[in-house]
Amino acid sequence: MGPRVQLPPEIQLAQRLAGNEQVTRDRAVRKLRKYIVARTQRAEGGFTHDELLKVWKGLFYCMWMQDKPLLQEELGRTISQLIHAFQTTEAQHLFLQTFWQTMNREWMGIDRLRLDKFYMLMRMVLCQSLEALKTRRWDERQTGQLLELLTTEILHPDSQAPNGVKSHFIEIFLEELTKVGAHELTADQNLRLISPFCTIAAQTQDSLVLHNITRGIFETIVEQAPLAVEELMKELEEEEEEEEEEEESESAEGEELSEGEEQGQDQDMPSRKPPKGCVRGAAGLGEEQVAHDDEEDSTGTVLQFDYEAVANRLFEAASRQDTPPQNRKRLYKVVRKLQALSEGFFPEDEVPEKAYRNPRGGRRVRMKKRVSEARQQEQTGRAAEEASCPHPSPGPVRKRRSSTGVELAVPREQPRGRGRRGAPRRQRRPRAGASAKVADSQAPKAKRKRTLEGQK
Repeated sequence: MGPRVQLPPEIQLAQRLAGNEQVTRDRAVRKLRKYIVARTQRAEGGFTHDELLKVWKGLFYCMWMQDKPLLQEELGRTISQLIHAFQTTEAQHLFLQTFWQTMNREWMGIDRLRLDKFYMLMRMVLCQSLEALKTRRWDERQTGQLLELLTTEILHPDSQAPNGVKSHFIEIFLEELTKVGAHELTADQNLRLISPFCTIAAQTQDSLVLHNITRGIFETIVEQAPLAVEELMKELEEEEEEEEEEEESESAEGEELSEGEEQGQDQDMPSRKPPKGCVRGAAGLGEEQVAHDDEEDSTGTVLQFDYEAVANRLFEAASRQDTPPQNRKRLYKVVRKLQALSEGFFPEDEVPEKAYRNPRGGRRVRMKKRVSEARQQEQTGRAAEEASCPHPSPGPVRKRRSSTGVELAVPREQPRGRGRRGAPRRQRRPRAGASAKVADSQAPKAKRKRTLEGQK
């Protein structure tokens, strides 16, 4: 019997990651993290494309075998954070590339009961990839490499990504970008991050991809515009408050000298401030803090955009000669909305503030507003028509009970006949011989019997 062949460490780890026992899988994940750190720290180290594909196949089936939602969430977080174990940017990008290639290859074999866990894994990996970009302070070169990778593997028409992967990626991109960089990213950086969607929306021949990008990216930006303006005003108010506090602190330092001279005279007077451990003072501070926290949570953080710049970028992509006509028509509608936003016209004008809390409720609000306006115009038209036409004489009144329980007096319509105003109703003349038949058919039975006897 020959010597036993030693398998590469990537294959050994992949076999353990796809094991039946959860303990074995958890140990394999921990060993994989240590192996990644140790191998990428060496100057000659690093992984090849095929090696990381084998690693991701083991991680895919490790997620496949995991049951229970809480454990699935914990495992997904652990797997997605493996990107931070790589010590170089090139290794991180290769790790992300092999992940999306693995999802594209294995997607059609996922049954509907396991879809949710892999949707969650895709969301977590995208979030951690943006976190890795955040640690490098959104470097332009690193941002361009990541966007090129995502476009090539997911959005590009020549990619092998199924429709499910494309649709979910487009749906979660702005959400995860908001979670990671809403407090740091500027309008120019946000425009650069959504530029690939402008290009793909103008070039794609797939109507589903065009609809998902238009709805999930551009119309979402339009609907979140009131929240963005509200947050911007809030930041300006906070800056003004900070400036006022600095001015007050400077004036207070100037008054400390005069207060120190009078301090000896006021030592016998009781202090109006509650003591440090006073319950009333602590409760009041807690209530103020809770109110402040509620106020912060009531307004969600959204991304800031220069709507005119977004409209120009989208118009530039849609106005090319190779853009399909249906794509150009759809994108021009979005361009008009963005141009209106840049001029200060919001789509939800005269809508209550509660409608702004839901960034995806703008379309419903507009539809309700249009229906209410149409009903109001119809009622005014009916009122004008009734005022111009003469009213018939009111007939006997009958009472009708409304939905609130109140009896309403409703005039009953008079039957058609002699007392009815207006032109008389035209009657049809019977044909010849029909009157005799009608009279004969309407005669009483006794008379008909007599006529029969007379004939006999």
